[in-house]
Amino acid sequence: MGHHQLDGLDEHILRMIAENARIPFLEVARACNVSGAAIHQRIQKLTNLGILKGSEYVIDPEKIGYETCAYIGINLKDPGSFQQVMKALGKIPEVVECHFTTGKYDMFIKLYARNNRHLLSIIHDELQPLGLARTETLISFKEAIKRQMPIIVVNADE
Repeated sequence: MGHHQLDGLDEHILRMIAENARIPFLEVARACNVSGAAIHQRIQKLTNLGILKGSEYVIDPEKIGYETCAYIGINLKDPGSFQQVMKALGKIPEVVECHFTTGKYDMFIKLYARNNRHLLSIIHDELQPLGLARTETLISFKEAIKRQMPIIVVNADE
């Protein structure tokens, strides 16, 4: 997975759209002193390179009744079962992230539940049957920081 060299215009565009994904291209163009067509072409290039991965609306889980956010470290009974477990986790709608990790856990997931009782049900009824050796659950009280990856200019000499 190589990285791509970004020029100043790319960096300026990325900063603006990371702050507001719905900003009109013409507004970005004015701020960058280029044409709307140039912005459209750059956005297309950044998308084709895989730097931009689309745009999305973000649903606030709490506003739709999911009050508990939990992170669960998972240890598998059989390390060879990664793919089957990952596939099964993908079928649990409350699981919103799954990471293969180093360290204490084989996998680490993030999920939302309506409340603690619902969380217990997910762990007992949906996760445990997947062939897990053990799990460790951390409940998030409040998300303190959430942001896009910052666009930081790095000198080629570093």
